[in-house]
Amino acid sequence: MTAPRVTVWYDGACPLCAREIALMRRLDRRGAIRFVDACDPASPCPLDRAQIMARFHAAEGGRLVSGAAAFAAMWRAIPVLRPLGIVAGWPGVRLLFEAAYRLFLRLRPRLQRALQ
Repeated sequence: MTAPRVTVWYDGACPLCAREIALMRRLDRRGAIRFVDACDPASPCPLDRAQIMARFHAAEGGRLVSGAAAFAAMWRAIPVLRPLGIVAGWPGVRLLFEAAYRLFLRLRPRLQRALQ
């Protein structure tokens, strides 16, 4: 295993988020990602907790990113998802992914209720 090169903050109280992070943990066989439950008050957060909880955040190479860019950073750290992470970082594609992420944020409360 290598030292984590990406840190991901996620909403551990969200059933949808917890399922996705569980999948990412299984795929991250090299331990390249440090997953931090932003709901845990003992967890270090680079921003105010309300900001961290409002959008998905990741740090890659010392740079904090959010939304679709955070997903792309996480994907790039996992070999099987790396191609998707690279494509998601391309300027035009990044805008499409961000638009899809914003739509997801609006639908997230309903999806969470469906999974409870």
